[in-house]
Amino acid sequence: MSQFHLKQEAARCLLCEKAPCTAASSHGDPARAVRAIRFDNPTLGARLFAACSEEDLEAAEKACIHYDRPVRLRDIAKALPEPAPVADPPSLEIDFCGLHCENPFFLASSAVCTNYEMVARALDAGWGGVFYKTICLQEIKEVSPRFDAVKRVDASFAGFRNMEQLSENTVEMDFDILRRLKQNYPSKIIVASIMGQTEEQWIELAKMAEDAGVDAVELNFSCPQMRLSGMGSDVGQNTELVALYTTYVKQAVKIPVIPKMTPNVASLTQFALSAHFAGADGISAINTIKSVTMGAEVNGKRIISGYSGSAVKPIALRFILEIAGNPVLPNLQLSGIGGISTWRDALDFIQLGCQNVQVCTAVMQYGYRIIDDFIDGMRTYMASRNISRIEDMVGVELPNFVRTADLDRSTVVYPVIDRKNCIGCGRCYVSCRDGGHQAITFGEDRQPHIVGTKCVGCHLCYLICPTDAIGLSKRVPKRAT
Repeated sequence: MSQFHLKQEAARCLLCEKAPCTAASSHGDPARAVRAIRFDNPTLGARLFAACSEEDLEAAEKACIHYDRPVRLRDIAKALPEPAPVADPPSLEIDFCGLHCENPFFLASSAVCTNYEMVARALDAGWGGVFYKTICLQEIKEVSPRFDAVKRVDASFAGFRNMEQLSENTVEMDFDILRRLKQNYPSKIIVASIMGQTEEQWIELAKMAEDAGVDAVELNFSCPQMRLSGMGSDVGQNTELVALYTTYVKQAVKIPVIPKMTPNVASLTQFALSAHFAGADGISAINTIKSVTMGAEVNGKRIISGYSGSAVKPIALRFILEIAGNPVLPNLQLSGIGGISTWRDALDFIQLGCQNVQVCTAVMQYGYRIIDDFIDGMRTYMASRNISRIEDMVGVELPNFVRTADLDRSTVVYPVIDRKNCIGCGRCYVSCRDGGHQAITFGEDRQPHIVGTKCVGCHLCYLICPTDAIGLSKRVPKRAT
């Protein structure tokens, strides 16, 4: 089984609760092993599969309840490399806004943290902290349905749209929950997300948060679907209001203040600067992007609302880069949000300057259990590169970003076809012919061939190949024309 087929087969796993495959095994946990591979941690997967005998995997396959055919656990196990030796794990501890975090993985203020029991289960599972669902003084009445999704072939979310607003609990109930969480989990970071409509409300909520004993307060300047004007993204799109409300809250409390920014602007720089000069200790970015999908009708009516999930990650990273790369904001602490589903996604945000990341949509799909894959995957990556502290990776990619005018235009990286993996589907030929430079031929032998004199190294064929049969050569000087 090739690495491509390995990932493809692991992606078929339904990620069952109380997985029958593991229940059928006398040793090991094949369900956990497959999940590790699915979430980009094959090293852990190999180690977990090594604990399973051939008989265990055979029994596990027979017990698999997949609607199509059983996941080929024995083939997956054979395709994995020998498990690497277990070394002392690198530290994931990191400071954020003066708060010491056991790891940088937090629940985002959303549907994944709306009561005590939910958050307690997440913290027990290993999450470093929580930005609790936004608290306000207004009565919140949600609609039904409130969610819609753009799905991939494997039924996972490519993008997720929500029409959800803020916490439906009473203010007193929510702050009691936060008080109990901090009392019972003193080593975890508990952040209260709040939203007011006037200066007085912002101050009142911030003081209530501080009195509840939370570690910090997040100012929700960004919710895109509030039914009342002057709240949510109405604030985040106004530099004066960002500065005003941040100043009022900073003057009212001693705990760190972290404005949460909206992506529904052309540039975040001016808003981040407004928050920074008003005394903000950090910035959370981004909240959901205003969008339209044609599902989730409410009595036949549709609205514009927030979009999240994997599809928004590149947009979120662009906004993080914009803030982290600003020379006026070199020390501003950042909490990254947007499309974080695996430890590699989290790594991208950290390497652009984030001290922590917030996760929502992935938890809604896969549960709090994915924290294991975040932690194990990040530690494996760090160990493989002799990185002992996660804080040493914060912002390391920033120097690699340059202006368009500064890019090297004198060299090229050509695609290379791996004949062993090529199945002769012709997809590369079609894409290059109709969307590229007509640099691939495809004849009766069903073998694509790259025409070097026409190829410009755009990599469309590399990206489109369904079997990973196209690789890349070394960078070389362009041919003289």
